[in-house]
Amino acid sequence: MTDLIDAAVKALADRLTGGFDGVAKFVITGQGAIMLDARGVRAGDEPADVTLTADADLFRAIMEGRTTPMSAYMSGKLAVDGSLGTAMKLGAVLS
Repeated sequence: MTDLIDAAVKALADRLTGGFDGVAKFVITGQGAIMLDARGVRAGDEPADVTLTADADLFRAIMEGRTTPMSAYMSGKLAVDGSLGTAMKLGAVLS
């Protein structure tokens, strides 16, 4: 697990109280993956309703509020595989 994944898990856990309605995975290319579900946030690579994939710079930009998940998706920088409804719920958590 990388320092980026560790920091992201902590930051998302601070934003996400009470778990996430669905199962989502955020893959940060070259770094690892983060799981969000009813149990909370953790590093891991498990099956999910939706998988979002981005590079480290884009993930940082989303977490810091310099870009939104929706604009990243519309520009083709954020890949989404699976349930768009779950992706939109995750987008609200990340924004």
